[in-house]
Amino acid sequence: METKRIAMWSGPRNLSTALMRSFASRRDCSVIDEPFYSAYLKATGIDHPMRDQILASYNSDPLAISENCVRGTTDTIIQYQKHMTHHMIPSFDRSFVHEVSNAFLIRSPEKVIKSFGKKIINFNLEDLGFSQQVDLFNMISNSLGKAPPVIDADELCLNPRSVLISLCSALGIDFDDEMLMWNTGSHSYDGLWGAYWYRSVNKSTRFSLPVANYEASSDFQAQLIDKAEPYFQILNKHKIPF
Repeated sequence: METKRIAMWSGPRNLSTALMRSFASRRDCSVIDEPFYSAYLKATGIDHPMRDQILASYNSDPLAISENCVRGTTDTIIQYQKHMTHHMIPSFDRSFVHEVSNAFLIRSPEKVIKSFGKKIINFNLEDLGFSQQVDLFNMISNSLGKAPPVIDADELCLNPRSVLISLCSALGIDFDDEMLMWNTGSHSYDGLWGAYWYRSVNKSTRFSLPVANYEASSDFQAQLIDKAEPYFQILNKHKIPF
């Protein structure tokens, strides 16, 4: 059985875990949660919540992880890989992306930055994955000769069925109604980091817009939003119709 392997690329706080929940709800799909997280922590030395536990529990060899993303054992006809673009640091070999089907999940910089700031105090643009997302998008587009599928997190929450139907079509798989709902709580495929990062999504059972944050952006946030916006707009122009 040949497995359809889908790599979904986003930055943090893009509602990417909800989309992983959606694909995991399919009976024909297994999922991998941020396979490069441990390798990223080890290579950068960055201090994240639960760093020691993650390094002790997951493979930190980027080449071995890449190989598993392409040829790892699975018993489903679809495998969904949730990837963070900022995990793909320049020293990691990205060539494996040409052997999987790639798609991109984007979200407005203002919402990403305000959400991320609730979890991490000190951060910069590189921690949010916007520029890395564009690099990967351009690399894959050049290889394919066309843009890979791009969807927007807010549009996904407002029109989940329509957006998912279009996404599945673009990826060459059938849409499944099971993708529209999932059970609350943590799930067996969640990374250990879910105990810190997934508290909100663990209360959910379907796509819905997060409660709006009406607080004015701080000067620090406003500067980051301005820096991130051009990268966001590059992918925003390539969203698939739904």
